Amino acid sequence: MHIETISVGPYEVNCYVLHNHGAEAVVIDPGSEPEKILKYSRINRLTPVAYLLTHGHQDHLSALTAMLEAYPAPVLMHAEEQRWAFTNRNLIPPFYMTPTATPATLRAVTDGNELPIAGMNFRVIFTPGHTPGGVCYFAPDDQALFCGDTLFRGSAGRTDLPGGNGRVLAQSLKRLKQLPPDTRVFPGHGETTTIGAEQRGNIFFRSPAT
Repeated sequence: MHIETISVGPYEVNCYVLHNHGAEAVVIDPGSEPEKILKYSRINRLTPVAYLLTHGHQDHLSALTAMLEAYPAPVLMHAEEQRWAFTNRNLIPPFYMTPTATPATLRAVTDGNELPIAGMNFRVIFTPGHTPGGVCYFAPDDQALFCGDTLFRGSAGRTDLPGGNGRVLAQSLKRLKQLPPDTRVFPGHGETTTIGAEQRGNIFFRSPAT
């Protein structure tokens, strides 16, 4: 699996474009600046065939409309996020002042779903806490975890936003802590890390709650 990280938007969201050996690609969290994502896709002659959303915050999905116009494909998101992500409850002034339109191709995922897409395999891990319906996408063949805003290098997702819950997040981190130590972690913001590195140095992994 080739993993291309494209930093987008004022909050520097990590959008990931994944592809294997063919022309099909998977896009995770197309947060903003669709021109960057489209440019990479076209230069590399890739066709996005699925958009995987880790959670519903606007900074992780506002490029969807433009991406879908260029490359229509299923949009996968947990049902709990679908209740609010495309409404006025999801505005982030001053940068995101209008909600993203609900995609016609929106599909629900749930914990444990196995997703074979574009020659790659993903497993859905339900990780609420930062938001009510946050998920991570684990690629077991490549020991790669795409975790949105649940886990960061040396930190974890904030829970003071609407729908956040610190105790629930602690339980989600406990699940991630059980993954193999050599699992590479690709967060929604910031640098990559590994589960092993976070087990050793992340206070949120080492706290009694997890």
